[in-house]
Amino acid sequence: QVQLVESGGGLVQAGGSLRLSCAASGSIDSINAMGWSRQVPGKQREVVAIITSDGVTNYADSVKGRFTISRDNAKNTMYLQMNSLKPEDTALYYCTAEVGMDGIDYWGQGTQVTVSS
Repeated sequence: QVQLVESGGGLVQAGGSLRLSCAASGSIDSINAMGWSRQVPGKQREVVAIITSDGVTNYADSVKGRFTISRDNAKNTMYLQMNSLKPEDTALYYCTAEVGMDGIDYWGQGTQVTVSS
């Protein structure tokens, strides 16, 4: 099993920046890929960014050029640097991990990001 704990959310004005962190523990060596997803009540959940164990990254079109995903394997921590934030980025952001040969998904508890206009 893998445990994921997010931090770094908060309130920021449009155009500002935030950095989210996700600390992973448990069966770290079994993690295939990690990512960030976000959820707005009443809307479909969106996968924001993914990073594989090889460091390959992929982003949603809505955040390309503004968000950067990274991971520090020595600290078992993943980050999401969010720049040029927009009100439409307001959401509950979740850290996710795909684990093991079966590709089981694990989720953190979420951290709220609110961008004011």
